[in-house]
Amino acid sequence: MKVYMAADHAGFELKEHLKKYLHEEGYAVIDNGPKEYDKQDDYPLTTEKTIKHIDANPQERAVLICKNGVGVTIFANKFKRVRAGLSWTPHHAKSHKLDDHTNILTLPAAYITPQKAVEITLAWLQTLPSAEPRHERRIRQIEELSA
Repeated sequence: MKVYMAADHAGFELKEHLKKYLHEEGYAVIDNGPKEYDKQDDYPLTTEKTIKHIDANPQERAVLICKNGVGVTIFANKFKRVRAGLSWTPHHAKSHKLDDHTNILTLPAAYITPQKAVEITLAWLQTLPSAEPRHERRIRQIEELSA
């Protein structure tokens, strides 16, 4: 499975750790940057490429990381076919993937350990979206009301 990734300066080290781990586990990781730490970068600019890719290919998956995870979540959810969810526990990540069919996972670098990031990401990647009619109905409603 391909996993697109991007971060800002606050999430750079966590992205690098997670990227290495996922690669070792057999995931095809596409790192959209940044490629090196830059204390002055801005998350909209460092994550835009990944978000636009998922908007154009909503069946694919991505992980975005910033200091508290909220900024990248807000920015990602501005795009019509993106459903980004912020998580700090594996159970929470499974929940929004299952119920809300999220295609981007966002992580709060300042609030989780590298090991917790791995656990959260694996839980999210390994969970399939629910096919329950109530969840599919809600996704359709979101898409229709966002048009």
